[in-house]
Amino acid sequence: MTNKNNNVLYTGVTSDLKRRVFQHKNKTVEGFSKKYNITKLVYFECADNIKSAIEREKQIKAGSRRKKIQLIENINPEWRDLYEDL
Repeated sequence: MTNKNNNVLYTGVTSDLKRRVFQHKNKTVEGFSKKYNITKLVYFECADNIKSAIEREKQIKAGSRRKKIQLIENINPEWRDLYEDL
């Protein structure tokens, strides 16, 4: 996820993506995403189980900003909000 200007990136894991993005958009949970106005879903992946989802989250978080941008732009070059597509 990112903010309006696409200059802050947030990576997380959830079992209910639509619900979690709704929470980010409506700022119902305190934390990083609320502080930095993270409201736009620009990339997501699905996993078979929570263990693999957490492992992948750690891989993404450990990567450089450049690698994160490449992931996003490979599927969403316009950085449009994918929330409505869920």
